[in-house]
Amino acid sequence: MAVFAAAAPSGGISNSCNTGPVQCCNSVTSSESPVISTLLGLLGVVLGDVTTQVGLTCSPLSVVGLGSGSSCTSQPVCCENNSFNGVVAIGCSPINLNL
Repeated sequence: MAVFAAAAPSGGISNSCNTGPVQCCNSVTSSESPVISTLLGLLGVVLGDVTTQVGLTCSPLSVVGLGSGSSCTSQPVCCENNSFNGVVAIGCSPINLNL
């Protein structure tokens, strides 16, 4: 599952990906992690044989303050499925905001 996300199209900083807003997650880990598998099971999320990156406790990242220090202390990511109210985000790919 490949996801392309450009954080700075047209020479400017953008706060969105082609999948929605850039997310700042407290942690990003593999869906193969036993803890993540259990959490996804409790949420009723079935990934099957798909291995992807999952973000935990995510919130949309504002572009305010970028360049002088972002409010995101973790790796900013673009995620394919952000429909779990920030608890988890599925299909995450790290992005570089310093382009």
